[in-house]
Amino acid sequence: MCEHEQQRMAGAGEAVPREKWFTYDVVAEDPSTHARAGVFHTPHGDIPTPIFMPVGTKSTVKGILPATLEQMGTKILLNNLYHLSQRPGADLVERMGGVHEFMRWGGPILTDSGGFQVFSHEEFVKLSDDGIRFRAVDYDGRWQEWSPEENMAIAQKLGADITMQLDQCVGYPASRKKVERSVELSSMWADRCFAAHTREDQALFGIVQGGMHLDLRVRSIRHLEDAGDFPGYGIGGYSVGEDHDTMFESLEPLCAEHMPRNKPRYLMGVGNPTTLVRGVAAGIDMFDCVLPTRTARTGTAFSNEGRINLKNARFREDDRPLDEGCGCPSCAAGFTRAYIHHLVRQKEMLGSILISQHNIWYLLDLMRRAREAVVQGAYGEFVDAWMASPASRDW
Repeated sequence: MCEHEQQRMAGAGEAVPREKWFTYDVVAEDPSTHARAGVFHTPHGDIPTPIFMPVGTKSTVKGILPATLEQMGTKILLNNLYHLSQRPGADLVERMGGVHEFMRWGGPILTDSGGFQVFSHEEFVKLSDDGIRFRAVDYDGRWQEWSPEENMAIAQKLGADITMQLDQCVGYPASRKKVERSVELSSMWADRCFAAHTREDQALFGIVQGGMHLDLRVRSIRHLEDAGDFPGYGIGGYSVGEDHDTMFESLEPLCAEHMPRNKPRYLMGVGNPTTLVRGVAAGIDMFDCVLPTRTARTGTAFSNEGRINLKNARFREDDRPLDEGCGCPSCAAGFTRAYIHHLVRQKEMLGSILISQHNIWYLLDLMRRAREAVVQGAYGEFVDAWMASPASRDW
């Protein structure tokens, strides 16, 4: 695809000079927290941080057009390597021009390793030093094998701007021995992924594992730093059953004291608003989660009142938008809580779409405001105001 055609695609970012690809500039640091604002440069555009990444698991954010995502200010999307490897298959996506052209999105895209989805198959997963053998029970049921090299081959065919190393994630609670094995495997696989990854227009991020054990987390990040010059780091193995206070006991010192300053930190799979606010304070730069669209499909919206369930009868005659003052396409167009309540109760797909647009916009706007507060040196006050507000009741 020529450059002119690429710029016509929805979400197309400004061209970034090759010498800037996959570099990270810290532009501000908050004096009272560990929060920072930065810019990560990719071939498909710059990513301002902190940032929330909407999840388009199968190369689509459910029910939302790419142009709408662009309108809402989306700077980067996530696709899932496991699901795309199963259907339509990485070879087909490559023949279609890669994930950007396939889904008509011209901005940056991140693909995860697919490891979390594979390990969710539980008894249908076999681990070894060489890789993973698993049964694709949610597709055709065939047994498949992924080595780190095969995982990287799939990632490079998909062609996202950022991809993740193959890692092993364990749930919570888990024995220390099991978590240590996860760190050992993930570290070995990081070495092999780094060696196998050769695509220059794609960044490979390492993944820090270690459960709730700070010493294991530190062991993991030190190995990754020794393994090679990863342009950024994912932080996996959180939001796997533990409460958020338990997560932050190790997450905050990990970021503040042990992770490199000049590379982005991506907390994988975390997406409720209060955890994003606290995550930024801990020094996290990037977040993703299916939560805004998944909760939308159950009729639940984020708001400055906290979460609201539009199935509730109290919204039957409520003529207000989902959130007063909200600039999302759903609220700006005047759709009322009463109308959306009706759609949700009648299981009309438009109800899920309207709430999804709102929830994604809510998190994008929250990160925009967080970034502004960091730049102004006032993120501590931002956190205090958030925690004192009804919006923090988002569980």
